[in-house]
Amino acid sequence: MQRFELLVFDWDGTLMDSEARIVACLQGAIADIGLPRKEVADLRNIIGLGLAEAIERLFPGSDAATRQALVERYRHHFLVADPTPSALFEGAAEVLHELAAQGYLLAVATGKGRRGLDKVLAETGLGPLFHATRCADETFSKPHPQMLLELMEHLGAAPQATLMIGDTEYDMEMARNARTHALAVSYGVHHPERLLRHGPLGCLQRIGDLPAWLRDNAASGLHAPAAQSC
Repeated sequence: MQRFELLVFDWDGTLMDSEARIVACLQGAIADIGLPRKEVADLRNIIGLGLAEAIERLFPGSDAATRQALVERYRHHFLVADPTPSALFEGAAEVLHELAAQGYLLAVATGKGRRGLDKVLAETGLGPLFHATRCADETFSKPHPQMLLELMEHLGAAPQATLMIGDTEYDMEMARNARTHALAVSYGVHHPERLLRHGPLGCLQRIGDLPAWLRDNAASGLHAPAAQSC
């Protein structure tokens, strides 16, 4: 008997290795409008947030015109101009196909905008595997629980049967705020220590380990201890 019914995936840093492209697009947008450059570590840290929330963290107190210009230039670089490649993590597509065949409900909750997510879903061919998706420009950004709440309501899944899988503390906090379970992955943008502070049920070193983890934690009602290491 499956413990979880709905598996909700973050996209960037969990399914797709897109860190370099996001950082390059942010750097390009910042340079385009003449703002002070930011360290790569600062840019990596905001991956996972909605674009508006990310800009506020990078340039707190900036005026509306500046924020809008950054949004427009970032989208231009990401959707049109930037050639930095990004690919699915090894095993991600195979895992999603396997889980879909096993009857799991699959969803995405991402800090990407709708145009950006639809672009990568089409490019990877994975769109048909997901029963629903939510983006940060459609509702509240992580760590607010609204994306998860909307997905659960739309798909008829209970919080205790929902698992959020992600690589940032924003994912872990969103799961806690929505009263769902969380599973961390250690290969994304946030250090494992940051993830473990939020008490996920486990911490994977590879996305390919997910089916085995689900089998090992399949008992309905099982209360697995929080992960101690990644």
